[in-house]
Formats: sequence, structure tokens, C-alpha cells
Amino acid sequence: MTNVQKLLQAVSAFYKKEGRSHLPWRPTSHKATQGKSFDPYKVLVSEIMLQQTQVERVIPFYKKFLQEFPDAQTLARVPLSKVLKAWSGLGYNRRAKYLHEAAKIIARDFGGIFPKKAEELEKLPGVGPYTARAVAAFAYNVPEIFIETNIRTVFIHFCFAHKKQVSDKEILPRVAEALKKSNMPPRDFYAALMDYGAHLKKQGIKLNTKSKHYIKQSKFEGSSRQLRGAILRELLKSPKTLEHLSKTISQEQKEIKHELVKLQKEKLITFRNKKFSVLD
Repeated sequence: MTNVQKLLQAVSAFYKKEGRSHLPWRPTSHKATQGKSFDPYKVLVSEIMLQQTQVERVIPFYKKFLQEFPDAQTLARVPLSKVLKAWSGLGYNRRAKYLHEAAKIIARDFGGIFPKKAEELEKLPGVGPYTARAVAAFAYNVPEIFIETNIRTVFIHFCFAHKKQVSDKEILPRVAEALKKSNMPPRDFYAALMDYGAHLKKQGIKLNTKSKHYIKQSKFEGSSRQLRGAILRELLKSPKTLEHLSKTISQEQKEIKHELVKLQKEKLITFRNKKFSVLD
């Protein structure tokens, strides 16, 4: 039995017994919906939220976000400040802005209909090669080939156990081989891999440090990310001066100003009438 065959056997058995069917963005994992398309907007929201964020943390934000913005047209119509309020607490607020911009493009240029090809999806703001292919696979069952952290863990565990450094270029052909041999719908194949990868990590098998693409995430406490989040939360309440922000956040003006400049460059905030405010 080859390494890929062993992988498929383990992943398939685990998915049948312990697949994460509770995830709200997984209704297409059931046999009754195989072959059918699933709302690509909902898939995109989940994929953007899941970037650098743990699954269990995303679930309540995902449910709340879709209650408020059930489709791309609704999201496109609201001001950025409303989107950021719904996103507040999830972190990496640029993701909310990208999603908002993507919704505007879908509503304006595509009549609310998402493109099906990964190459077209990739043209949307904040949608990279992985996200575009994940949306195509999960929404439309397109047999795209891609890698994310849990998938990477599974393939390193089964196929590169004795190698110190593994490139995604080495893994991708194994993913393509496994998808072909699995005889599974692409959305189930990838859901199964992700679930098994998460299972391995819970068992203490964390292999992404063996990846040539591994980057250790910096600590959140005391980071610029934490300060940026605090600044946006204050500005979502009301426009404020630099002095006011310094008092409410209890941070030096120099450090706050540094992050304000970055937030302005990212077009998340603006400065008018001597006050900073969220850009609508």
C-alpha cells in the first residue's frame, strides 16, 4: 500500500465517523447535496474569516455576519463602518474591507452572480490562489488542487515523515493524485483532509514547521494588531482626535499615530475636521 493509499484510508475512515458536520458552512458535505452548488458567497465569507483564525472562534462571527448580510448584494449596499462593526473582535480587519469590496464588484459587475472559475475568483480583492480554489471546490465541486495548513499537515505526516523541509511544490502532485484516487466529490475530499489535519494537531502532531513556507505567528498581546483593533473599536463608536485616542486606549501618541498612518494607507480610516473616523 502506497503512502497516498494509506492517507486516503485513514482520512476517509475518520471523516465518516468524526467529520465536523456541525460547521455551519458545511451543509454540502451531506450525500443529499452532492453534485449541487452551494452559495459561493457563504463559502467566501467562511474562507475569508478562517484565514489565520481558529475554526471555533469563527463560528459565532460567521452566523452573526450572515444574519446581518445574507448575500453579496446586501453587503455591497452597506457602509464599511457597518461591516467593520460586525467584524469587530475577529481581527485582521482588512479582511472585512476586502470582503466588502468583493461584494461590491460581484453586485456591480456580475449582477450578484459569482464566477465559477478560480482564475476569475482570484481577481476579487483579498482572494488569493488558495481562497479562489477553495471557493471553487466547496461551492461548485470543481476539482481544483490547493493546500492549506491542515492539508499540509496530513501530507507531510503520511508522505514526507522523514524529510526536514518540504515545499508545497512537492505536496501538490500528491494532493492531485489523492483527489483522483479518492473517488470523492472535491468538497468532501478537502473537508475530510482538513478535518483529519485538525485531528492530527489535537493529537500533538504539528508538522507545519517542516514546511518551507512556515512563518511563526507573532504574539497578539502587546502587538500592533492588538493596538489597531483597539483604535478601530474606538473609531467605530465615534470620530476621535489623536489625543482622545491616546487617553481612551492608554497608549502613547507616537505608537497610536504609527498605526493610524497604516490604517489610512489601507483606506480603513480617514482624517477630517481634526478627527479620525472610519472610512465609509
